[in-house]
Amino acid sequence: MKVIVLGAGIVGVTSAYQLAKLGHEVTVIDRQKGPALETSFANAGEVSFGYCSPWAAPGIPMKALKWLFMEHAPLILRPKVDVAMLCWLAKMLSNCTSARYAINKSRMLRLADYSRISLATLRKETGIEYDERMQGTLQLFRTQAQLDASGKDVKALAADGIPYEVLDRDGCIRAEPALAHARDKIVGGLLTPKDETGDCFKFTSELAKKAEQLGVRFSWGTEVKRLDVEGGRVRGVVTNWERLASDAVVVALGSYSPLLLKRYGINLPVYPVKGYSLTIPITEASRAPESTIMDETYKIAITRLGDRIRVGGMAEISGYTNDLGQARRRTLEHSVMDLFPGGDASQASFWSGLRPMTPDGTPVIGPTKIAGLFLNTGHGTLGWTMSSGSARVIADLVSGRKPEIDATDLAISRYA
Repeated sequence: MKVIVLGAGIVGVTSAYQLAKLGHEVTVIDRQKGPALETSFANAGEVSFGYCSPWAAPGIPMKALKWLFMEHAPLILRPKVDVAMLCWLAKMLSNCTSARYAINKSRMLRLADYSRISLATLRKETGIEYDERMQGTLQLFRTQAQLDASGKDVKALAADGIPYEVLDRDGCIRAEPALAHARDKIVGGLLTPKDETGDCFKFTSELAKKAEQLGVRFSWGTEVKRLDVEGGRVRGVVTNWERLASDAVVVALGSYSPLLLKRYGINLPVYPVKGYSLTIPITEASRAPESTIMDETYKIAITRLGDRIRVGGMAEISGYTNDLGQARRRTLEHSVMDLFPGGDASQASFWSGLRPMTPDGTPVIGPTKIAGLFLNTGHGTLGWTMSSGSARVIADLVSGRKPEIDATDLAISRYA
């Protein structure tokens, strides 16, 4: 079939690659001049198959109220007259129950574990290098209350057969020796040893080259004006340059997906949640991380990427704005320098991106009510983590094949 993929971030490029492997004629459309230049460009670098949780969790409403008054808050809410924002917030709050959390986390872990297998296969068949490491994620707790609260995550990990290890202070230092400098600031941690790290931009750029070798065509600097829908079926895409005919279209536009789909009666509950990152050159390796640490207090990930430290996190709900707030930079610097003062923060590059979040934390993958129109979007903070598995799922669905995992509860129909 002729398949058009809209979006050339990590999700769009992996989708195009898998579709091409199944023999389809694939065109990728993106408004940027190359792959992974928006949300995939400088994310936290985590490939967190085990550390994979919905933001909508029991206790989050009360925590959010407390965070509003914190100097280094992990959540920043800038309310405005925006119906989409208000509806999304209401739906997210409805998912902040123990029952919904368990369902959503199990769903996310299923997809993430499949993605772990898929990424390993992809890495083996392509030989792509991207500053990758396979040394796990350490969720770091600064308080006993945080360590005690991790029980619900341990239960979910155990139920899904995901390896984990609960560590005391000394165990955390054995896993990440540089934490010896911050010994008195931590009480314990939760290690998920199968997690990985890597530079998402490097990976996506290299995979786009491999996709081109399979015949994928990339149309850069191209804006999607509308879908060509006739008789309840998508027939192609109209861009600022031309009309492209296709048998199927995969929407992988991240936060911008609902803006395109709304006019066709598809109400996709995805909203942009802005995240920030710093990329810091390492000056003293003994005070730098070996893998990824998740600072639970500030919800900030600190990741080793070659000779750099990538510090990423926070969730700012402020609409489609991509400005760089200096207060957010101070929070990132505070977290990393407090734990790993082995880099030169004055030489850091500062970045922000819009994460496409669903109210339940799970991406939307599958068909729509319009024949031939498919979605692969809404991955939130876990696009890098879930991309390889999501790509195989969507490639199978577009091809009329049964995916290797149950994907029925990933489709947009779950919101009906």
